[in-house]
Formats: sequence, structure tokens, C-alpha cells
Amino acid sequence: MAHHASALKQQRQSLKRRANNKQNLSQLKTQVKKLRTALAQGDAESAKEMLPETVGAIDRAAKKGVIHDNAAGRYKSRLTRRVAALGATKS
Repeated sequence: MAHHASALKQQRQSLKRRANNKQNLSQLKTQVKKLRTALAQGDAESAKEMLPETVGAIDRAAKKGVIHDNAAGRYKSRLTRRVAALGATKS
């Protein structure tokens, strides 16, 4: 347990940051999971609608440092390819 005022303040800040990061990561995971569920069900229309907001959620998470920039790019690339492939097979 911290005893100095500066260490106590750092502990409070860390708790706030951890809570914010956890919330942001949870929102990202939920959005990605919704899109992946639509892809698994073969619902091309809703997948195309969800893709832009999912990409936005990924970008926000990367901007806030919740996930790494390269991980964000990888997620966006893979999801976009899957949505495009689903649209091509359904057309």
C-alpha cells in the first residue's frame, strides 16, 4: 500500500485508467463479436451495415491506446475481407 501523497495519487489515476481501458476494450469486443456473429450466420446485409461502425470502434480503441495500431489494422483488414467475401458469394 502506498504511503506518500504522490504514490496515492498515482494509484488513484491507475484505477481510473484501468476502468476506462476495460470499458473501451469491452465495447470494442462487443462490437466485433456482433459483426462476427452476423458473418457466421451469413447475413451479408447486416454485416455490411455493421462494418463501418465496427471499424470506427477499432479506430477509437487504437487511438486511445487500448489496442496496438497494428492490431487495429489487422482486425479491420480481416473483417473487411470477410464481409467482402460474404457479399461476393451472396450476390
